[in-house]
Amino acid sequence: MNTREQLFGLLDDMELVVKIFGIEFFEIYFLGGAACILGGYTDRATRDFDFIDLEYKATLGRAFNILRDYDMLEYSSTILAPDFKSRAMKLGKYKEFNAYVLAPEDIVVSKIIRLEQKDLQDIGELIVLCDKKLINKIISDVLGRDDLFESKKQGFMQNLQLFREQFDV
Repeated sequence: MNTREQLFGLLDDMELVVKIFGIEFFEIYFLGGAACILGGYTDRATRDFDFIDLEYKATLGRAFNILRDYDMLEYSSTILAPDFKSRAMKLGKYKEFNAYVLAPEDIVVSKIIRLEQKDLQDIGELIVLCDKKLINKIISDVLGRDDLFESKKQGFMQNLQLFREQFDV
């Protein structure tokens, strides 16, 4: 079984738990390595899920625990444009919740803050799928956010020039 099948298997298990326990319908937006795999953007091995905290109720903890290794990222500390949801791709097979993966452009921009080796590798694979004008719009929207932690914005800006040079954006 490949990594993609394993990740979808965990989401299938999560749907079963949601149904069995009667957990209310919710939406989940994945980014990072798992989103790249679920969206078919890359095939790098990863088993951890990163998703945006949409101010979930505590009752969803039971569902999220099925994912095992996950990080729920606070919007105010995550490098995302305010309209990230409008570009996200729905993983259509789920009925008990809506699961989305962010667009490749949003994932690329979210990785600029770190630019570690695996991030550079992911960006290198994703950039060929991306609209560079859209990347620039997303960057501008991120820099215009008033609700982004200042330390995160500064870290993002520190790596921005290197990203632009390395990937010709």
